[in-house]
Order: sequence, then C-alpha cells, then structure tokens
Amino acid sequence: GKQWYQRESTSHTWNHSYNFCVNIGGETADVMCEILGFEADRRAFIITINSFGTELTKDDREKLYPTCGKLAPDGLKALARADDYDQVRQVAEYYSEYKQCFEGAGTNPGEKTLEDKFFEYEVRLNVNAFMQQFHFGVFYSFLKLKEQEC
Repeated sequence: GKQWYQRESTSHTWNHSYNFCVNIGGETADVMCEILGFEADRRAFIITINSFGTELTKDDREKLYPTCGKLAPDGLKALARADDYDQVRQVAEYYSEYKQCFEGAGTNPGEKTLEDKFFEYEVRLNVNAFMQQFHFGVFYSFLKLKEQEC
C-alpha cells in the first residue's frame, strides 16, 4: 500500500545517497554527509510532528525515518516514542544544531516557524560547502541554493 511506498522512497533514497557519498570519500563525503544527514534528520522531525493526530502508528512512523543522520539510532528511537511536540523538542535538546532550530520557533505572527529555522540552517550548510575545495558537494549545494531563490 501507500505506506510501503512512502517508507521505501523516503528511507531508501536518503540512505542510498548518503552511502554513495561515503564511498566517494574525501571532501565530498565530509561536505555531503553533513548536508544529507541534516536533511534526513529534518525529515524525521517533520514526519514525527506531522504524524500527531493521524492514524500512523509509532512503528510505521519509525519505518519512514531515514537512518543516515545524526539522530540515528538513539534519537530516531526517541522520536518514534514521542507523543507530542514538546517530546520532539526534548529529543532535539541533545543535538546542539537542532536545539538551536527549536529555540525561538513559534507559530505566532512575526515568529519564525520550525520550518523557517530548518531552512536557515540548511542554507548555512550549503553556503559552507563553498568554503572547501575539490569536492562534488559544491554542485549539489549550488542547486539547492538556486531552489531557494524561487
């Protein structure tokens, strides 16, 4: 059914891309693994938050998580057990980069949302890719930054 498709397309794609970059090695692996790991973790946070109040079980939710980010394995297990936004935020507290994204995120007019904070962090990672030389990650980052212009 649909859940199988989502699980395979989400987890498999991220994990495959991450492993590909690991196998390339060098600066490409350093740059790309950090970016892809963040994207995988962001996806896990968003899947968790968006699943609250739906029919998706905790087990099914966990199967949707990519496993190539910094959250793997302990953070993903904690997210899988989360019952509300505060519990998700508590998981983020253990990871400094994600703690910063959750701090100050709100839903009131004029406040930055969690998505806004994740977006800003992603842009920083992609901009930082240009600070290193001789790797393929710069092409990926260029395309991601061009996407953000729209």
